[in-house]
Amino acid sequence: MKTDKVYFWDPYLKGVGQIMLQSNVLTGLLFLIGILINSPVMALAALVAVTVGTLTAKLLKFDEENINSGLYGFNATLVGVALIVFFEATLLIWIAIVVLSAVSALIMNFFIQKKIPVFTFPFIILTWIALFIFHSVTPVPDAPADYLTEIVEYTPFSLMNYGLGFGEVIFQGSLLSGVIFFIAVYVSSPTAALYGLFGALFGVLVAILLKDRIEDVKMGMFSFNAVLCSIVFSGPKKINGLYVVIAVILSGITEEIMLRCDLPVLTFPFVFGTWLTLIIRDVLVKKLIPSSTTE
Repeated sequence: MKTDKVYFWDPYLKGVGQIMLQSNVLTGLLFLIGILINSPVMALAALVAVTVGTLTAKLLKFDEENINSGLYGFNATLVGVALIVFFEATLLIWIAIVVLSAVSALIMNFFIQKKIPVFTFPFIILTWIALFIFHSVTPVPDAPADYLTEIVEYTPFSLMNYGLGFGEVIFQGSLLSGVIFFIAVYVSSPTAALYGLFGALFGVLVAILLKDRIEDVKMGMFSFNAVLCSIVFSGPKKINGLYVVIAVILSGITEEIMLRCDLPVLTFPFVFGTWLTLIIRDVLVKKLIPSSTTE
């Protein structure tokens, strides 16, 4: 059987693209460009992290197909960018990026072997641990304020929110970066990109119904998890729209609870909302509406 040629850069760029579930080289490259435009330091961290995560999988001889699909790179990439977002880029932080990127590959492989759809959970766990260690155990100065999203004057339904919805998935509070990220997903899957746009809008609606702080809504805090939920369940079937709505609502409720408890949100609302929706889909919907599998 003829197989597509794999270039040496494929696992690394696809690893970046898999942040939004796109095993696509061009998507990964555009993500890196979007990060670079907003923050060269974050782009460097992303490159270091995806390289370490992927090389760890190669050295430990994990499944080659999974490696070439980028499955060992996206959690590492997010860890690398997150540490630069939260902390000053000291030597200790760069060491942490290398170590945690390698560990993310180990965690990812465990869940792959168990056939558990883990999504960005390794990134979440490792970043929570890093936040605790570098805030409470071995304090590291916070990142300069210019790395963070600034609140600007616009309405929650403006174009800015769509840009931030995609941009904040990789911690980029920039409209230009967000637009590039949308294009990056679109070139891989137009359906996923358009569902992501719907998710950004619907996430805002959910936040408003939950009466959350308008500043959080303006910063895209209730859009980026919704974008990921929408991409996961995007597809041509009519039932896909229902799953997207359910996942975004569950994600919004989870995020609201976490914000009120002053917990670091990251992409946990996306992961938890998606897990619950998968359970609803597999346990309830397919039993109650058998035809949903073919519509």
